[in-house]
Amino acid sequence: MIVIVGTGAGGGILARELAKNGQKVVILEKGPYAETRDAANYYDKYTPDVDLLSTTCVGGSTVVSMANMVRALDEELHEFGIDLTEEYEYVENLIGVHELDDSHIGKGSQMFLDAARDLGLDVVKMPKAIREEDCIQCGKCAFGCPVDAKWTAKDFIDEAVEAGAELICGAEVTDIILCNMAASGVKYVKDNEEHLIKSNKIVLCAGAIQTPVIMKNMGLTGIGRELFFDPFVSVGGYLKDINFNTEVQMTGLVKGKNFVLSPHFSSFIKGNIDNPDVEDKDIFSIMVKTPDESKGYVSSDGFVQKVNTIEDIRYLAEGVATAGFILEKMGVDPNTIGSTVYRGAHPGGTVKIGKAVDSNLESEIHNLFVCDASVLPVSPGKPPILTILALAKRLADYLLKNK
Repeated sequence: MIVIVGTGAGGGILARELAKNGQKVVILEKGPYAETRDAANYYDKYTPDVDLLSTTCVGGSTVVSMANMVRALDEELHEFGIDLTEEYEYVENLIGVHELDDSHIGKGSQMFLDAARDLGLDVVKMPKAIREEDCIQCGKCAFGCPVDAKWTAKDFIDEAVEAGAELICGAEVTDIILCNMAASGVKYVKDNEEHLIKSNKIVLCAGAIQTPVIMKNMGLTGIGRELFFDPFVSVGGYLKDINFNTEVQMTGLVKGKNFVLSPHFSSFIKGNIDNPDVEDKDIFSIMVKTPDESKGYVSSDGFVQKVNTIEDIRYLAEGVATAGFILEKMGVDPNTIGSTVYRGAHPGGTVKIGKAVDSNLESEIHNLFVCDASVLPVSPGKPPILTILALAKRLADYLLKNK
């Protein structure tokens, strides 16, 4: 039997692949099984100094993602003997990754694409896992899709349960039981009662914050001492009646050397404009996302600390300046352009490949594996979901081959 801790991108596809291939699987999820449309109720809260976006519920942060699916870190993973070419193709076909039809590229998004091209920037449509036939173009992707039109890891958990996997929600893992330096069971608390599941293989997929907490509390060293979180801001301003707030978000992608840009509505931009008549429908904004150095840590009680380096700030400044040129080219009033606060979207790197796990994602504890953003060696500076899915598919194949 294999126990999977967490139901995000890594845990979801692992559970699906293992269960559908006859493996007995138990899935432990700290959060509830919630309707996708209610996902915004399950955003995590960190310290006041760290504004980090993640959720705790079945499906993890995929339920509030934009379903953006880009390949990332190919060269970096090759250094560890990991080639995900076949896994990428498998996953992309499985979840239907594609550029959205023109019918789902809104007016504001098209203006962004055209302006970026006119400026000579490297711009493409964003590959996504969204079913156009179900999408109502409401602009609420980040709050949880109200009509389940986008793929989430919750879909895979449902398939795994159909195939015979057991899902236990409200289960907070407190310890991994060892026998002769090998994983042999999982302790968890549910409804204030402690439980124990014996298992000869355990995979931690609880995310880049909770996975290192579990491992540090086991007494493992060198865990959680590094942390990246793909910092971002949204930059935007006034463009009367653009109605961007109701469009499918992040349908385009500008690729810079040290940043990526994508059209993304932020209601916070309105607060920067000294005009009470400005409404959400009059705001257009662009997300600026950069890779960051792994200068941060996660403590054994889940406290998160992040340091922004000079290079982090320089990359962000480059992206913000480029976003400003695009906004002006689009006709956004330059006197209204402002930015949101600095936030993080994709925490990772706390249990890195090559340091805390090997190329098969196995830790120093035999039969204890890790498969979430924790293992990524450096910040991708772009959505990591597809890369995590591919890594998890690779791990599933390895576990099935080495039963």
